[in-house]
Amino acid sequence: MRFLLEVSMDGDALAKDPAGELGRILRYWGGNLRHYAMEPGDGSVIYDSEYREVGRWSVEDVS
Repeated sequence: MRFLLEVSMDGDALAKDPAGELGRILRYWGGNLRHYAMEPGDGSVIYDSEYREVGRWSVEDVS
């Protein structure tokens, strides 16, 4: 399996404070992963602090 996390750094919240906003995203989604089985096909859209879509995470089968 492979875990993929992609965040676009072009949004307003990320442009204002890239390290702070990315840190918030990683903390939030890192804590939220316990709600998933972490199997291929799992994933979710990622939102910034202003609730704008900025990316996605997913679990993929690599076999």
